[in-house]
Amino acid sequence: MAERGVTRAQRVPAASEDGGHGLDSAVRRETSSSRAYVAGVVALVVAVVCAYGLLESTLQALGQPAWLIDPESAARAVAGLPAGVNRGLLGLVGAVLAMIGLILAVVAVRPGRRGRRSLPGGRIAVVVDDEVLASALARRARAAAVVRPEQVNVVMTEREAIVHVRPTSGIPVRAEDVLAAAEDELARLRPAPYLQLRVRVEGTGVVGA
Repeated sequence: MAERGVTRAQRVPAASEDGGHGLDSAVRRETSSSRAYVAGVVALVVAVVCAYGLLESTLQALGQPAWLIDPESAARAVAGLPAGVNRGLLGLVGAVLAMIGLILAVVAVRPGRRGRRSLPGGRIAVVVDDEVLASALARRARAAAVVRPEQVNVVMTEREAIVHVRPTSGIPVRAEDVLAAAEDELARLRPAPYLQLRVRVEGTGVVGA
């Protein structure tokens, strides 16, 4: 299915730049999500590993057979690596562990996001969901394209809004007109972080009502 589209990025003052009323912390709290759930999962995994190690050590101290593998055998196996182990498999396991560590490091450093954006509000903090902003952009795009609501769909990411338009058969839609209308709405609302806009007009239309 052929598509034609245009892209344009614009920079306007963010809501937090024209404030100065001490509302930045409130906006960050409403637009950022906690990393507590990730920390909880990691802590749970570490606790389970430690509990297993304590169980095996206790069984060894009591002279009982190991549940899975005794600590001494595990230590000897690790010290003897890579003897007796396929080097390719060992490298794959190491790469997987390194990737998991990298992902956890990135998650720990980067702030979480709730799918919300701040708007200029003067002496008050204004925060809207991405779905609300997408609905506003879709409404302006529909008016510019002269199509029904179901023929416009807006997909939003952290830094980008993509407007998909399915024109009515026999009625051409100019992507530039839709982009201009969406940009005008975005400039009026001035969300932070600001968005890069993309408009994609599908090559095949729908039968008009």
